Amino acid sequence: MWTVVYIAANRAQAELFKNLLCNEGVLANLRPAGLASALGDGLYEIMVLESEANEAHEILCQYALK
Repeated sequence: MWTVVYIAANRAQAELFKNLLCNEGVLANLRPAGLASALGDGLYEIMVLESEANEAHEILCQYALK
């Protein structure tokens, strides 16, 4: 089951975080949230497998501290 670990402000930020997670070995996926699909940009949910949610959260937190 997929679970949302972060909501990015735009597609570029979402892709950055997805790639960061994938480079650390965490399978990640993106999904437009709200009006993103209608407007072409906007909020995006970053999702990972439920079993990897804690690890993904830690990776994203470490990235934010840099």
